[in-house]
Amino acid sequence: MTRLLHRSIGQTLPRAASARGVYITDTEGRQYLDGSGGAAVTSVGHAHPEVLAAMRAQIDNLCYAHTGFFTTDAAEELAEKLVNLAPEPLNHVYLVSGGSEAVEAALKMARQYFVEVGQPQRRHIIARRQSYHGNTIGALATGGNAMRRQQFQPLLPETHHVSPCYAYRDKGNDETPEAYAARLADELEAKIRELGPDSVMAFVAEPVVGATLGAVAAEADYFKRIRKLCDHYGVLLILDEVMCGMGRTGTMFACEQEGITPDILTIAKGLGGGYQPIGAVMLSSAIYESFANGSGLFQHGHTYLGHPVAAAAANKVVEIIARPETLANVNAMGERLQNGLEAALGASPYVGDIRGRGLFRGIELVADREHKTPFDPARKIHAKVKRQAMARGLISYPMGGTIDGIYGDHILLAPPYTIEPAEIDLLIERITQAIDAAIAE
Repeated sequence: MTRLLHRSIGQTLPRAASARGVYITDTEGRQYLDGSGGAAVTSVGHAHPEVLAAMRAQIDNLCYAHTGFFTTDAAEELAEKLVNLAPEPLNHVYLVSGGSEAVEAALKMARQYFVEVGQPQRRHIIARRQSYHGNTIGALATGGNAMRRQQFQPLLPETHHVSPCYAYRDKGNDETPEAYAARLADELEAKIRELGPDSVMAFVAEPVVGATLGAVAAEADYFKRIRKLCDHYGVLLILDEVMCGMGRTGTMFACEQEGITPDILTIAKGLGGGYQPIGAVMLSSAIYESFANGSGLFQHGHTYLGHPVAAAAANKVVEIIARPETLANVNAMGERLQNGLEAALGASPYVGDIRGRGLFRGIELVADREHKTPFDPARKIHAKVKRQAMARGLISYPMGGTIDGIYGDHILLAPPYTIEPAEIDLLIERITQAIDAAIAE
């Protein structure tokens, strides 16, 4: 009998024993190809010798020092490295322990900024339906994942949601990508005006929507329109790159591909590559200066902020990601994955869309391809795909409720950036078999 409260009670999970490269091995000696990087966490692969060496060196010197008393070389170096890689004006970093913490801190930064600059009436947060921004109360309220929010709704603070940029289902048949992007921007502007332009604090979005929609990127100039709107109304733009950032989509930051920079950016997952829990918030000079010239502090904190071992691990992970050959492999293997999935599944009557960027790809499953009809949610197709994939030695990340929190099934694939062509081909073979077997059940 287990004493752990597992995510699903009563389920017997294999016990992970070791991991190398793109494989995890259980205590029975069975290998699993890590086709989703866990939850898009494993960026530079398992047991990377350079990361392990950096962690050992840090452990030998210093394991912990509270940030209320000390700073550390590891934390300072990580912040410097991130700022040097990020687009202007993101020039300061606040280190946390994960994605939900990063989003909570970002929301509090946005609120404190407006207090500091004499606009305390700004309090409203606007985000998008079918988004995910974390599981803590503020982050959960901001996210638009209907399934995750449902039972906790009475606890959630007020937030407001507009439509996602989800072209596969929401763009009109005769609507151009540009017209669709304009329509969505108009919807956001209408929401800002409805709430009162001087009362809206922030708009929050994932540049490429991860777990909730399955690697859905924006259309045309959507984010340029959003940036312009935020500037016009004095609203802060918070981009959540917890899952899609740190090289996952083929550039260090996903927003680079949109040609914009947010006021606040959250990162985690691939930042630490799974070696230690870590996340970060990057903030603009304007926000930093409002704190520095105002109260002189950011009124927030957690025990493990800037943890030196986590920072040392992330330092090396970021260094590896930033190497030209790493991102070149992300793009090359991402293209191979997309092309291979299209070849294997493009004609399937049960695959509606194959999408994504870099090594961040989604497969949306349908009961009727022509009409985009989702499967009956009672069939739990996504859960069956996960089980069938595991039986074939593949870790994938299927989810249900893609369309509205109830209907829709998709699979997210996000393997380590070190994956090689033969392993991409094996991933495609196994996920194809898993889909066929799940639908046949």
